[in-house]
Amino acid sequence: MRLQEGQVDMLSLHSDRRSETDQRHAQILDAPARFDPKAKTVSIAGRTIRIGGPLPKLKENERFIAYTLTVCPYCYRLLPAVIFERGGKVYIKRSCPEHGTIEELYFGDAQIYKRFMKYEEEGTGVTAYVKLEAPCPFNCGLCPRHKNHTALANLVVTNRCDLSCWYCFFYAEKMGYVYEPTLEQIRMMIRQYAKEGVVMSVQITGGEPTLRPDLPEIIKLLKEEGVRHIQLNTHGITFARLWFEKGPETAVEYAKKLREAGLNTVYMSFDGVTPRTNPKNHWEVPYTLEVFRRAGVTSVVLVPTVIKGINTHELGAIIKFAAKHMDVIRGVNYQPVSLTGRMRKEEREKYRVTIPDVLKLIEEQTDGQIPADAWFPIPVAAKFAYFLEALSGELKICMANHPACGSATYVFVERDADGLPKRFIPITEFFDVEGFIEYMEQKTGELRAAREGRLSGFKHKLKIASIIKDLPKFVDREKLPKDLNITKLLANVFIKRNYEALGELHYRMLFLGNMHFMDPYNYDVERVMRCNIHYLSPDGRIIPFCTYNVFTTFTATISLGSTEYQLKNT
Repeated sequence: MRLQEGQVDMLSLHSDRRSETDQRHAQILDAPARFDPKAKTVSIAGRTIRIGGPLPKLKENERFIAYTLTVCPYCYRLLPAVIFERGGKVYIKRSCPEHGTIEELYFGDAQIYKRFMKYEEEGTGVTAYVKLEAPCPFNCGLCPRHKNHTALANLVVTNRCDLSCWYCFFYAEKMGYVYEPTLEQIRMMIRQYAKEGVVMSVQITGGEPTLRPDLPEIIKLLKEEGVRHIQLNTHGITFARLWFEKGPETAVEYAKKLREAGLNTVYMSFDGVTPRTNPKNHWEVPYTLEVFRRAGVTSVVLVPTVIKGINTHELGAIIKFAAKHMDVIRGVNYQPVSLTGRMRKEEREKYRVTIPDVLKLIEEQTDGQIPADAWFPIPVAAKFAYFLEALSGELKICMANHPACGSATYVFVERDADGLPKRFIPITEFFDVEGFIEYMEQKTGELRAAREGRLSGFKHKLKIASIIKDLPKFVDREKLPKDLNITKLLANVFIKRNYEALGELHYRMLFLGNMHFMDPYNYDVERVMRCNIHYLSPDGRIIPFCTYNVFTTFTATISLGSTEYQLKNT
């Protein structure tokens, strides 16, 4: 299908029946934008955005992959775009009538891209919160066209921060005001989230959330409102500062207070293992981890922002650091940098890193122990969710993100006589992941068909027993680490189908993940439509991550532009 000028708006305004049906479950808010079909413009936050443009042409050495929609990074005009392969890499290209043809690296390895796209999932649709009045991504959120419910809700409790990292999405100096919702406003946002009818997981974020003295009360409030998983996005410096200024006991008591209030996971910034790569919190991290150790906070995820030429040489070392401290650290989640602001092409090429680049660097820096083919894209988790839904009859959470959004794997850490990491064994070395995915898809179909035929409870249990009996077929006993019973861990997930069963897997192996958030240069509307990491907004909307942070001018003006939301001029 070829998109011609003026056709983009027709595609963007299409709505599917599933989402229209879901609208009755939540109060429908007014859309944040208005579309003028005659002028082919969108009006949003006092600004007029043009819609449509020419379809970019490919050169002889460029191989077509797909069409999508994107924006001009300079005027935000919504444009048709082409995703294509050149020189073994994947690019996205658009042609703006005002700013010319702009292309950007989309995925650093075409072969990995093709392998990941085999696992693409559409999503299950959403409970809509806003009317459908304008094309994506200007109609957020969530609008009836969105394909994924919220898997993790970002709750901004402050945009104040005691750091000013240039690559940060959201802090007071950038915004020009201080945003701090009250407890009641937070409660309202969580109740809006609850209308989706899914298991609620919240990340408390900012700014720096530990700057709020009532952080324990916020965590308690979330638990009261039924939030199942609460994680704190922090630089971790506050815990070390308390250690130095008020003593270890005070620091530990603060961490205990957060844990006892209901905190599950600490999502801690960690950009490298040396002061040069991680000037942010290098000297504080050892003390912060010791505070967590003494306080019983045993679920820490390290979050490196990966910037080409800055810390790309330490990606393997970060895994080794995490493995050394697995008594408190559960995983590493790499985040290739999102290049916000206006940057020339050569500047972007200097810093741009994509998910395949991260995977190949990790393979090199772990001497091939964690190969690039050990990683799988996020929508594999959706296939797992559909399988569990077929088992239980209830879909609790579905992560049908676009395959280019992220990837993950698990590794078992083999240790030497002193307990230090000696070797990394990825799950793919002893478990046939690809074969198991095919098996799950087959069994999902069988279980759904059986449910439609009203299979008796006894026969359903026999089906589950048969599946558990098949698990050893996917395990290579000769390569299986002697201290790991992967069959039992997976069987527990299938039988219990709960948070605790999945937690057992996380405590036996080290989780490794990637999440590449978009910026205006590599923006793909197909990706944002599948997003499931969303922001809770005080105006009642729920906004996808890569809309909220890429179009900050619009989202902030609409969502936060009122004194009733505790905005204070800085």
